[in-house]
Parts: sequence; C-alpha cells; structure tokens
Amino acid sequence: MHRHSEEDLDKLRVSHSPEAIRQRLEDGPSHSHLGDFVLGAIDGSITTFAVVAGAVGADLGAGIVVILGLANLLADGFSMGVGVFLSQRAEHQQADALRVAASLHIDIYPDGAREAVRQIFLARGFDGEALDYAVATVTSTRETWLHEIMHEVHDISDEHKSAGKAGLVTFLAFLLVGTIPLLVYFVALATDGDVPSPFLWASILTGGAFFLVGAVKSTFVATKWWYEGLETLAVGGVAASLAYGVGVLLRGLVDSV
Repeated sequence: MHRHSEEDLDKLRVSHSPEAIRQRLEDGPSHSHLGDFVLGAIDGSITTFAVVAGAVGADLGAGIVVILGLANLLADGFSMGVGVFLSQRAEHQQADALRVAASLHIDIYPDGAREAVRQIFLARGFDGEALDYAVATVTSTRETWLHEIMHEVHDISDEHKSAGKAGLVTFLAFLLVGTIPLLVYFVALATDGDVPSPFLWASILTGGAFFLVGAVKSTFVATKWWYEGLETLAVGGVAASLAYGVGVLLRGLVDSV
C-alpha cells in the first residue's frame, strides 16, 4: 500500500476542487510530445552510433566516421521528422473525414445515430428511464452527440496534437542526442587525432545518452528510472553491436577497394 504525506493529500484536494476541475476542463486536454522526443532521441543516438560502430569496425578513419555520421544525422533525422509529421497529419485527415461522415449520418438517418448512442449507454450499464434520459440529453445537442459517436464508436478525440510540433520535436531530439556519438570524433579531427581510444569514449558517451533518455522517460511513466535507463541502454547496445559486427565482417570489402 502506498503511503502519502499530508502535503500530498492537500495538493490532491486543491487539484480536485470544483474551481480547479472547471479550469482544467476549460483549458482542454494537454498534448504531450514526450513520445516524439523519446522516439527521436533514441533513434538518433542508435542510428548515428550504429554508423560510427560500423565505420570503426571496418577500420575507417575519423574523417570518414564524421562524414558518414553527419550524413546520417541530417538525412535520417529529417526523414524521421517528416515521417512523424505526415503520419500525424494522415491521422488528423482520417479523423476529419470520419467526423464529416458521422455528421452526415446524423442528418440523413438520425434514428440510427441515436440508436448508436443508446447502445453506447447500454454497454455502460444504463437502463430504463436513466438510459432514455442519457440518450435524450446527449442527442439534444449536436456537438455532444457527434462527440459521443466519434469518441466511443471511432475511438477518436476531438482534439488533435499538432503534427508540425510532433515532427519538429522528433527532428530536434534526433539531432541533439544523435550528435553525441560524433563528439569525440569532432575533437579527434580538431586535434589531428590526439584523442586516445575515440571509439571507447564515443561508446561511453552514447551509453550514457541511452541511459539518460530512458531515465527521463521514467519521470512521465509509472516505472523506475533505473529500469527505463537500463532497458534503453540494452536496446542501443544490441543495435550498436550488430552494426559493429557487420563492419568487421565487411572490412575486407573496404580493403579491396
């Protein structure tokens, strides 16, 4: 059983006061871009480090590592950001089309649309006069009627998360975290290779980035920070190991060119 302090209970009471609840309903739902950030950050660090690991496994120089890494960082990051944007926009367009169709159904066949609402409240346990009252109340206002059908029949919210923001957050997170595996190689180029074991340091920095992204994610979900950190680190480590192994196996091709 979870124990809560008196301070926690006071905050809970304040947040559930009639005024606080009314304000939250007026403000509407907030849209988190945590998933977009985590997606971009993890993919950016994994794919960029995979390029670094593959290049090192093939025994390529620091300059080639930086060129390949930057090319991947910009091209793949842009591709991922655009992909998230187009995906979100397609979902919004589908929702808008369903809303138009549901609105048309209300106009053309209101009895059928009203029956849909009746079935929704039947499934919730309403019956008798309570059922009739609930159906009459919901269908008395067109927007409420349409909201109920969209939410319960099509499982679609009236509020859309910004597709542009989702794509931008993904792209920026990809660039921000994806740059970490290349930092040591930037230094190596700037100092004419005067960096001992650059791949080891790149691995340590990238592993820390993997763990940190997972730990940050844990602050928004109901899991332990160290578990999320280790899980993300494990996923990144497997991807990097595969890329390094491919680089080692194909090293002969580089030598023969």
